Amino acid sequence: MIYKILTHPNKELRKKSQKVLVAEICTPEKQKFLINMSKTMITKDGIGLAAPQIGVLKRIITIAYKDKVLVLINPILTKKSWLKEVEEEGCLSVPGVYGLVKRHHKLFVTAYNEQGKKVEFEAKGLLARIIQHEVDHLDGVLFIDKVIKITQGVMPETQ
Repeated sequence: MIYKILTHPNKELRKKSQKVLVAEICTPEKQKFLINMSKTMITKDGIGLAAPQIGVLKRIITIAYKDKVLVLINPILTKKSWLKEVEEEGCLSVPGVYGLVKRHHKLFVTAYNEQGKKVEFEAKGLLARIIQHEVDHLDGVLFIDKVIKITQGVMPETQ
């Protein structure tokens, strides 16, 4: 099943997501949801997708990285580098708009994977950027809230 992507200015995108109970992760319903969420991201040509973008206010993100899908549940950014980089971003929930956003170059992440196992790792560069962008969605924040300069499209009204 491919889910519909909510687009700005849908108010659901501005709500804070709730944690997933670790005991729920391996249930058949949650496993099916994670598969469908990943399929939706790939079908829509996204490199990242957060559950709120498909109307589910749970702290789940999927990332397409190095020919794999990374599923992060209840992600926490535990450490962030001082070094920040400005790069262009876009978003499936803000179609046709791209802009420059400053993000941490490197960070440490603690989360649960799709098997319900705790994972901790360092992310840098593009992966760190994608994780920060998707975690923002979990807190009701869109990249247009942080944009320095629009590079393509027209800046929509924020909040």
